[in-house]
Amino acid sequence: MATYIVGDLHGCFNEFQLLLEKVNYDPKQDELFLTGDLVARGEDSLACLRFVKDPANNAKTVLGNHDLHLLATLLGIKRVKPNDKVDPIFQAEDRLELQNWLRNQPLAIYHPTHKFLLVHAGISPEWDLATTLNCAKEAETLLQSSQYANYIAQMYENNPQRWSDELQGIERWRYIINVFTRMRFCHTDKRLDFECKLPIEEAPKELVAWFELDNPLYKEQEIIFGHWASLMGKCPYPNIYALDTGCAWGSHLTMLCWEDKQIFTQKRLK
Repeated sequence: MATYIVGDLHGCFNEFQLLLEKVNYDPKQDELFLTGDLVARGEDSLACLRFVKDPANNAKTVLGNHDLHLLATLLGIKRVKPNDKVDPIFQAEDRLELQNWLRNQPLAIYHPTHKFLLVHAGISPEWDLATTLNCAKEAETLLQSSQYANYIAQMYENNPQRWSDELQGIERWRYIINVFTRMRFCHTDKRLDFECKLPIEEAPKELVAWFELDNPLYKEQEIIFGHWASLMGKCPYPNIYALDTGCAWGSHLTMLCWEDKQIFTQKRLK
């Protein structure tokens, strides 16, 4: 039995299947986790959704920002971006079923045996483990409610930038969503930044990667994330694993085998 974690698929279904073949993935014995952003930019987002949704494949994912954006477009809140190549999802007979399945996926997964913490983008520099899991559950409950469209409609803002236990309502929910699905850089005072998407070495000096801030959780907890393709899998801390390596942008897809920490990759096919 092995536990595999794969970085952002972004619709790169064929590369995903080749990666699974490389390790002889057996869903009856192995576990498979994904860092979110199953959809957008690659050639077959629909197949990615269907594969992960199928219980026979024993796959689990967290939600990414592109997954949430897909929900927003399916609800008519946002327009579809042509480069996302998601038209087949809108035309699929199981569109509504996929939509409801997707909104019921978690924002964070804490593995009960291996004790790793899986998220799409990051963890707030002001959260400990209990707060992280509680905030994830809080936001998940709203996405899974009958009022989820109202929350998604109010999702597209950058404020608040700082966490407070006193945050309430949509501002609290929005901060949680932004942390789990959008964050990369922070200011040194722990305010979130959503403008800079550069590699760390090219970022303005007043910004630091979220995992470089002083949060004891970052040192104590094994964390796996995706989202930040320009890192190309490089993180300076041995307990923090960056798995988005930009397959949809012409690079490769990355898989981590948890038991021996071996890395497997599959180049973009076209």
